[in-house]
Order: sequence, then structure tokens, then C-alpha cells
Amino acid sequence: MFPASRLTRTVRALFLPLVAGLALTAPAPAAHAAATLANPGFESGTAGWSTRSATGHHSASFVEAGGRSGASRLSHWASTAYRVETYQSLTGLADGPHTLTAWVRSGGGRHAAYLSLRDCGAPEQRTDLPATPDGRWMRIVTSVRVTSGRCTVAVTSDAHAGGWINVDDVTLTPGSTGLSVRGVDVSSLKKSEDLGGVYRDASGAPADALAVLRAAGADHARLKVWVDPADGYHDKARVLETARRIKARGMRLLVDFHYSDTWADPGAQTKPAAWASHSYEQLRADVYDHTRDVLAALKAQGTTADMVQIGNETNTGMLWPEGSTTDWSRLAGLLNAGASAAKSVSSSTRVALHLAHGGDNALYRWWFDAATAHGVRFDVIALSFYGYWHGPLSALQANLDDVSARYGKPVLVVETAYPFRLDDEDGHENIIDRTDELVDGYPATPAGQATWLRDVMNVVEAVPHGRGLGVVYWEPTWTAVRGNGWDPADPASGNGWENQALFDYADRPLPAMAWLRHR
Repeated sequence: MFPASRLTRTVRALFLPLVAGLALTAPAPAAHAAATLANPGFESGTAGWSTRSATGHHSASFVEAGGRSGASRLSHWASTAYRVETYQSLTGLADGPHTLTAWVRSGGGRHAAYLSLRDCGAPEQRTDLPATPDGRWMRIVTSVRVTSGRCTVAVTSDAHAGGWINVDDVTLTPGSTGLSVRGVDVSSLKKSEDLGGVYRDASGAPADALAVLRAAGADHARLKVWVDPADGYHDKARVLETARRIKARGMRLLVDFHYSDTWADPGAQTKPAAWASHSYEQLRADVYDHTRDVLAALKAQGTTADMVQIGNETNTGMLWPEGSTTDWSRLAGLLNAGASAAKSVSSSTRVALHLAHGGDNALYRWWFDAATAHGVRFDVIALSFYGYWHGPLSALQANLDDVSARYGKPVLVVETAYPFRLDDEDGHENIIDRTDELVDGYPATPAGQATWLRDVMNVVEAVPHGRGLGVVYWEPTWTAVRGNGWDPADPASGNGWENQALFDYADRPLPAMAWLRHR
């Protein structure tokens, strides 16, 4: 970004205002004496499925032409406000984890739309349908542990007049899904605190921001590393200090090496001033020595990095011009120098390679095809995905599915965020500050921000074969604090990010934070 447990599906989030369950009055019919879903693609109409409605809108659930893989699909729609559920109950299931998968599309005009697994002997689990303004089908999943040999699969809508959803290709299979990373990038936190930044808990009492994030469910923290920054922050000493706090909270540590004195991203990969005149071979040594120095110091103080990024948003390479993607053999040498240094300190530390534009599959294929062809060693594919820049969620899903299978690696959305309002708090223009910059279906409100994070996490969890590691929210603590701006060389520079933090303008936690919670 420039200047181990499953994702919670219950509706008991700490801060998030959640929709009440439907007061459906019709009694459920007896469960089918079967352990597999009948008519999962709705090719036989509603055979095997039942409908009930709290508002008398049974006709709002129907089968029509236009399936994802066959001729038909399930749809929910009515010309007036409605609440309806389409469901199927199973018996004879083997006890243990089961995963519900479905392909969905949906429009606006709804209070809630979700898939659920209930009456399984465990708490009900839900996954909400994302908005799909591009009309593309998306896969979503949710899991539950069956303990009673039975379970009910349901599709539920609570919608305004004209609100609609489509569902197709529903399956219930043994196994579980989940996210092992629910992270937060807190690189700016130390500087904010030193300059007087205050964070509060939900009651409004002053609190440690890391403690609030951890209590909300964050289990990983990310810190960027610059070589010799102008303001003295994000260097080795500051990273070591914050890493101690992160590990003391029981969180895992992700270290993001920029190999620069300032921001590194697709448009700028400027060498540190101290390395500016170095030859290519010396730059390789610089990368190795710097990476090893920071990571060895972290290990020595008992805060070994759990994951390391070798470069930040390296679409165009790093350490220009020597490390540009115009010369892949040289770029590969620099990347491998960093990877080798990381593994020399801790063989269990996972090495991630990180690109921006997470919805651009052509970019990722081109880049990682070249990386693998040149023998670059890595464990994780890391992506930045900001919907207002990088395309629809369906593009993210398509890219995650493809690259995780193509390269046999887990994937991690290591940066995402969304605004909860558009106005600024510090007199500095926000990066996203107009309604025409927003993603369709996601308003710049606390609820819109929460829905965005929820849906990105849903997409990552749905990556096949458990290769979706999780999501890191970028800079949730970068609130408006005088002096803590974009430019490390200019104390007067403003912060264009406070409207995308996870603390509001009164310094309290926002509803989106609840989606970091563990089950």
C-alpha cells in the first residue's frame, strides 16, 4: 500500500450491530432420511427443499432459468419487503466437521442474506452473501461441527422491495474451512502514541490499541521495516520495540521489508541512501545482511518473526534500477538473498512475496511465472486488495483460486481497508473522500466498512483446499495525530487514512473490528 481457527459466522460479534434472526412461524417438516443434499443445483425445481416465511411471502423463493452450471437457479425476490428461507434438513450425517459451499449472486435492497448451518448439535454458523454488482457468481463457504448426525442447510433473505439473491450448486461435504490469519498492520502505532495519539475501548475509556485489537480477535500483527528513515520510525530499533508488545499479547509477527528509507510500492522502489552507489553484487549482500540483522535481533529478544515479506508490492521489482522486473535474473538474486537470510535465522519463518492489484490475474501469472522460472524461493503469495482501486471481489476470488492452484502455495490478503466516512479530521485530504470512488454496495459508513472486511474474509476463506490463509487490515491505528503524516521527512504532512482506520474520530473501536473475532 502506498502513501488458527475458523472465521466467525455467528451473529454474536462484539461491536457489530447484527440483524436479528427471522421469526419464522411455520414448523419445519421432518428431516429427509438422507445424508446428502437433494437437488443441489435446483434442476428439479424446488424438489427436496422447503420454504417458510415470517411475512407470508413463500412465493419470494422460487426456481428460475439462468443457473451457474445448469439450467436453473434458486432466487429470492419480491415486489414488497419480505423475509423468506429456503432450507433442507439432513439426517444420517457422520459426526465431525462439515462445510457448506454455494455459488451466489446478490443485489442491494436487503437487510440480510446468508447461508447457514443449524440444528447440527453446535451453534448455528452463517456466511453472508456479498454484493455482486458485476453480476458474476461467487463461491462462499461456512463450516460447522456436526455432533447429532443431523443438520439443516438454509438460504435466508430479509430484504426490501426488489431485493434479490441467486444461489446455485450447493454442497455439504465433510471437512472444515477457516482462516489462520486475522491480522492488523500497526506500523504507525508507535509514532502515533509518541505524538499523543489516544485509543479507547468500546466504553470510551483510554486503552492500549493493541489490547483492543487483540480482544477483538486480531491474532497477527504486521510491521514495516525501512532502512534509515528520516523520522527514525519503522527502523530496526522501533520494530524490535513494537514486536515485544505484539508477542506479549500472544499475537504472531509478520515483518514487511521495504528495502528503502521510505515507501516502496509499484510506483517507487527507491534504494536506501546508504546503498545508492552499491554494485549489484553489493546490493545482494545488503539485502541479505539487512534482512538477517533485523530478524536475528528479533529472534534474540524472543520475538521471532512468523512470516517475512521480501519486498513490498514488488509488481515492478525492488531496488531500482538493478532489481527492476526488466531484468528478472537480477531481481531473482535479490529476492533469494532476502529469503535465504530469513531461513538462516529461522527455518520455520514463512517467506511471502507481495504484489499489489490483487484482482489482476494476468499480472500475477506473469510475475510468478517469471519468479518460479528463475528459481525464486517462497512459501506464501501475498496480495494487496483495495476494492476502490483493484476491481470487484469476484476478480479477487478468481485470482486467489488460480494462483493458489497454479503455484501450489497458500494466499494471504496482506493489505485491505475501507472508509467508514468521507470527511477528514486533520485538514488533509483523504485518499478516498468521494462517493464516486466507493465500491458499489459498500457505503462509506461503519456498517459499510464492516461489510467490506467481512466479505473479503469470506472470499479468502473460500479458496479451495484450505489455501486461503487470511486477511491483514492495513493501518487500523493510523488515526489523525498531528505530525504522524505520510512524509517521514515532513512533520507537517497530513494523514489521508484516518477515515479508513478501525478507530473512529472519537478514538473508539468501529464495528468492522468485530470481524477479527475468533469462533
